[in-house]
Amino acid sequence: MKHVSAPVPQEFRDRVPAEAGRLVGLRKQLAEWLAGLGVDGERREDIVLASNEALANSAEHAYRDEADGVIEIHATSSRNEIKVVVTDYGAWKPADTEDTIRGRGLLLIDRLADQAACEYRGDGTTVTMSWLTGGPT
Repeated sequence: MKHVSAPVPQEFRDRVPAEAGRLVGLRKQLAEWLAGLGVDGERREDIVLASNEALANSAEHAYRDEADGVIEIHATSSRNEIKVVVTDYGAWKPADTEDTIRGRGLLLIDRLADQAACEYRGDGTTVTMSWLTGGPT
């Protein structure tokens, strides 16, 4: 009897506490999902790195005045695009103009993604990133 692999779902979704230590497992799960879709190595690395940057920003900055907070990630695969949306429900922290070492996360996301947008709301922040994949996934 021939073994047939289960199809890879067209979406990846998770909700985790806004703690930097929780992001390692999330990165690994996202990378495995992308590999299962057949996303090539370099493109997969770009997606994981940009997504991790958005997640890390939320974990570090969104809930600085609160003990508990969550981060949501929702990634989807369509015919020729991967879209990743990272959402938190904390408060936006403007960049520190005096800090010359940090504060390049959004620039990194913008460089790695084909398209990226950041929406600041009264109840949190959403970063939406997308990458063309060049074919069916």
